[in-house]
Amino acid sequence: MSEWPDIAVDYVQAITDTKIVLGHRYAQWSLTGPSLEDDIGGASAAQEEVGHVRQLFRLLEDQGRDSDWLDGHRDPEAVNNVASLDSIDGEWPEYLTTMATADRAAWYLLDAIDHEDFGGMVTKMGEDEYFHLEYHDARLESLAEKETDAIQSTLEETLPHTLAFIGPAEYDAESDPLYEAGFTDRPVSEIRESYLGHFEDLFEGTPVSLENVDRSVPDIEAWNETRRRVNGGSIPEADLVQIRGDSNELYVMD
Repeated sequence: MSEWPDIAVDYVQAITDTKIVLGHRYAQWSLTGPSLEDDIGGASAAQEEVGHVRQLFRLLEDQGRDSDWLDGHRDPEAVNNVASLDSIDGEWPEYLTTMATADRAAWYLLDAIDHEDFGGMVTKMGEDEYFHLEYHDARLESLAEKETDAIQSTLEETLPHTLAFIGPAEYDAESDPLYEAGFTDRPVSEIRESYLGHFEDLFEGTPVSLENVDRSVPDIEAWNETRRRVNGGSIPEADLVQIRGDSNELYVMD
């Protein structure tokens, strides 16, 4: 196990924290979907995200991150998830759109890692993510025709958050520190282009468009590189309590 640059540890931490919150939101989804198929899809995705988190925890512990801290014994402001997952308001179309855009952003950052410590881990995670993302895309494409306004407005709200999570457009091959350090195999500018291009292709031929999405986010001067967001914010303390499982401590056997 080699020592990573500090910015790489923060990068993996943000991906991991996003997966922690994704798992929590998927678990909530599994109780509220519009069909049994959707409920099962949410439960399956939650289980897989938890598995990914545990593998990433092991790598982060090797880089000096405390296991209890990783498990959620920290302030909500120290959980560096994509900001769109802090809370999800609205009905099923808004929920699905928020989850789909956040999950794909986390996967694109993870897939860009090019480091020996990850071995085949990212490939295996990608096999799980393939089914999440394909499911999202199929449901989004269908809902774009039936719930156009909800999908459109949620994209315009959430995509700036996910673009901030991915990073500034100015981080190209000459200026992205993780790419220059050899920790990733493509700069942020390319990840952003692929990410936006995916949704443009997905919604081509539907009433939904990315035309009004603010692509200037984040302002590099206002961007917090550790938290991968602007303007602060965090998940609620109540969510962190649930993620930690405080209410279940009574049932832990010695």
